[in-house]
Formats: sequence, C-alpha cells, structure tokens
Amino acid sequence: MKKKLTHILLFVALLVVATVPLLDLLHPGFPVTHDGQDHVARIANFYASLAEGNVVPRWAANLNWGYGHPILMFLYPLPSYVASVFHAAGFSLIDSTKLVFAVAYVASMIFMFVWVRAAWGVAAGVTAAALYGFAPYRFVDLYVRGAIGEHIAFVFPPLICYGFLLLSREKHRVSIKGVATVTVGTTFLILGHNALSLMFLPLIALYALYLAIVETKKPLLFAVAAASSVLSGFLLSAFYWIPAFFEGKYTLRDIVTAGEFSGRFVPWLSFLYSPWSYGGSQELSKWLGAGQLLALGAGFFAVEKNTKHQRLLIAGIFLLFFSLFFMTQNSSPIWNTVTLLQKFQFPWRIMSVAVFIISVIGGLTVSIMGKNSLKMATLIIFVAVVSTIPMWRAKEYRVVPETFFSGIYNSTTDTGESSPVWSVRFMEKRASSLAFTAPEPHDITIGPRTTTSREYTVNISRPVRFVENTLYFPGWQVFVNGDRLENEKLIFQDPNYRGLMTFDLDPGQYTLRFLFTETKLREFSNYLSLVSFGLFLLGIGTIHMLWRKRI
Repeated sequence: MKKKLTHILLFVALLVVATVPLLDLLHPGFPVTHDGQDHVARIANFYASLAEGNVVPRWAANLNWGYGHPILMFLYPLPSYVASVFHAAGFSLIDSTKLVFAVAYVASMIFMFVWVRAAWGVAAGVTAAALYGFAPYRFVDLYVRGAIGEHIAFVFPPLICYGFLLLSREKHRVSIKGVATVTVGTTFLILGHNALSLMFLPLIALYALYLAIVETKKPLLFAVAAASSVLSGFLLSAFYWIPAFFEGKYTLRDIVTAGEFSGRFVPWLSFLYSPWSYGGSQELSKWLGAGQLLALGAGFFAVEKNTKHQRLLIAGIFLLFFSLFFMTQNSSPIWNTVTLLQKFQFPWRIMSVAVFIISVIGGLTVSIMGKNSLKMATLIIFVAVVSTIPMWRAKEYRVVPETFFSGIYNSTTDTGESSPVWSVRFMEKRASSLAFTAPEPHDITIGPRTTTSREYTVNISRPVRFVENTLYFPGWQVFVNGDRLENEKLIFQDPNYRGLMTFDLDPGQYTLRFLFTETKLREFSNYLSLVSFGLFLLGIGTIHMLWRKRI
C-alpha cells in the first residue's frame, strides 16, 4: 500500500511539474513564434466556416489578403476543431490556441505514462513521461516554432501503443477498450498532423509486430483486431486525408517544396548538444536533451542485463540511431531517391520520432534496473527537467485585437504550397472591391455573403467580363439567374486576373451566386467516414454482446 501511494504521488508530482513550463502562456497576447500568428489566423477562418454550419471547413475566406485560400483542405484539422470548442466556450482566439498547446502538452505526458506504466511499471512510466515532455524539441515546437500540429500529434502515438498492449493481453476475446483506443488514436493522429502520422505509424506497427511475436498468446486474433482498428482510423479520417492527398495536384505543393530538404540536414554533434535559439530552421536547437542522453547512456549498460525486455531495448536503441541517421547529410542519397521523404520538407522533423523513441528507451532502462530503478528514474527526471528550464518561455508576446485574426488577413499563412497551381504564389495586397466588370465598370449590388458563398445583382449595358476577387479551386460553382454556369465558361486562367474566377456576360440584368461546394471526391470521402463511424459503433456493440454471452 505504501509503495502504491508513493507511485501515485510520483505521478501527481510529475503532472504538477508538467504545468510549470506552461505558465509562460499566461502572458497576455500570443507568443511570437515562427508559425504561431498564422495558426491563430487559420483557426479564426476555420471557426468562421464551422460556425456557418460547414462541418468540414475547407475554404479560408479571409486569408490571402481576402482573396481566399484552400489551405484548410490540406491543413491538419484536429487542432482547429479543438480550438473551436474553446472559442465557442468563450475564450478568445488567442487563448483558445494557447489552450490547445497546453492541453496537448499535458495529455501527451499522461498517455505516455499510462502506456509505459502498463507495460513496464510505474517508475518506467514516470521516467518515459518526463523524457517525453521535457525534451528540448518539445519546447522548440511550443515556444520557437509554434508548431501546433506537431505538438498535438505527440499525444497519440503512446495512446495507440497502449491500445495495442490492451489487445495483446486479452487471451480469449477482443478488448473493446483496446479496439476503441487504437481506432481513436489512429484517427486523431492522422487528423493531428498528416506528415507526422506517416513518420509514427511504421514505428507503431513495429511495436504491434513485437507484441504479436513475443507478448500475445493469440497472435492471429491480435493481428486481426490491431489491423482492423488501424484501418478504422484511416477510414474515420478519410474526409480529410483523401481529398488532401488526391487534390494536392491542384496546388503548388510539389513546386514550392521541391528540393527544400537538401539544406536542412543536421550535423551529428547537434544531437549531443546545440544551444537554445529562437532563430530559423537551421538555428533552432536539435539537442536530444541532457536527461535523454543520460537515459541513453544508462540504456547501453542495461543492455547487458539478461532480462525479458533486453531485445526490445536493443531494438529501441537501433531505431533511435536509424532515425538520427535520416536527419543527417549521410542520408541525402535516400532523400533524393525516395520522393515520399521529400514531403516532410525538413529532415529535422524526424526529431519528433527520436523524442518518442528515446523516451521509451528511458522507461525500459529504468524497468530493467530492478532495485535501482527508483534512483535512476529520479536522476533522469531531475536532469531532464532542470536542463530545460531556460527553454520554458517565448521570446516575446504580442497583443493585438481579436479582429486582427477574424478579419481580412494579409497573408496566405503558408509559403505558397497550398496555393492553386493556376494562381500566383500569394497575393500582395487587398483588392479594391469584392468584384468588378471589365473593361468598363458597371453597378454591382452586393448581396448576402458567407465564407463559402457570394451573391451579386448586376445590370450590364454592354458585353463585359465579370471578375470575382476570389481564387478559384475545384468546388467553386457559379449560378447565373439560378442556372449553373457551364465549367468551360468559368475562366480562372486569364493572365490579367490569374487564379480569379471570371466569365463573360452579355447585356442584361443578372443575379449571380458563387458557392463553394464539395467535389465528388470530397463527398465520397465524407460518406466513407460517416459510414465507417456507424460500422465502428456497430463493431464495438457486437464485441460487447459477444463478451456478455461468453460471461
């Protein structure tokens, strides 16, 4: 009983310590980071569309100097959904964004603790959670880059692994909790950050393979349940990733990001130590961390102990160096050959995977130490926490009115990779009007307008070209006096109005309506996710009934 109380107090103490690095977020305004301001603007556009009844917001109407932007189609939506809940509850857009960072940070440590504690004990769980939260790269994401997607993605890999563990421990039936955990974790990982999900899922699959071979008594049953759960996660998130993947061909993504990885490799010594910096991509710290390196060093000695988890520890150390290798110049031939890797843009993004692996190594090492596990855990945690204290703050904070984000925003919030391929990379100033006619102006009466619709009434005295100052992207439809304008008559590659929606009108009076709709692919993806959700609930219910009959 006394030992159990000690373990509970350890975890509570860890949670308390975990909130301390977040106190800096209590400053008024938003932290000035590489992407933080843009994330708030994206969330503002996401919320505006959501509030109008668009369950899956895809069009950012106020971005790109008011010309609109399809970035929401390609931007991981989970952080925006969570922030929208906070904003609907009364928090400002800035505070809602900061709450997402804070909740994700604490939740990631909790789930790491829950998984590793269940696998290898409380001391191991606390150690792994501390290493997971107090890694320099976590504070790079939080206070330097402001990378909300990467930050929230850290929550779900340990959750999925915990679900696999639950599935592996059921001897005669499928664990409902395990299926639900893996499915939800996979869904949210994909919705949290598409690139990081591609990095983490192979690693998580290796853990599932380990459980199937070494741990579970029913490998076939485990394999079917695990694979089905992961597949369910992909299907539930299909409304996002299918359009994002297949409609990316309509953007400048491959042109803008081509070869960007080549100058972003990391020197090996930077993993051992690189100073804290608020600078750009090449200046930010790639240090694994003092506590993490201590855990790795102890792991080398623990490998010599003949225990049940010895092979797993060896595999973890190998995977760590494998992930570090892919961030260095030595791996450039592979990056040049495997085009999928180039989608990650920056090799140092794999630091997220390295943080995960080295946290698990720390937990495994402590579990192998036996009687010395508590002392080793205490030392590793102390070093990890204390060594990161200078990183627990933003460079500065900026206070702006709410309308700065909710109104027209003077940026696309990306480097042009989500811009339509037929448009300019990004606009440079606001339009003087919402719409106009050329070559001669005519009276235009502006009607109702939302994030995904525009209405006008015009009276034309001679043939003109009508120009709507909104970028075209598949899904935009134009209705003239109630009739849909034929696709071939909607011109969006006029060199005088690149990317804008234009069409010719003869003399007369017209009611014009522009509506951003779902393409057939998006509709299919939406229905696929909806049907999958129903099947997921049906599957959980069926498993529960089988449980009751067996009982």
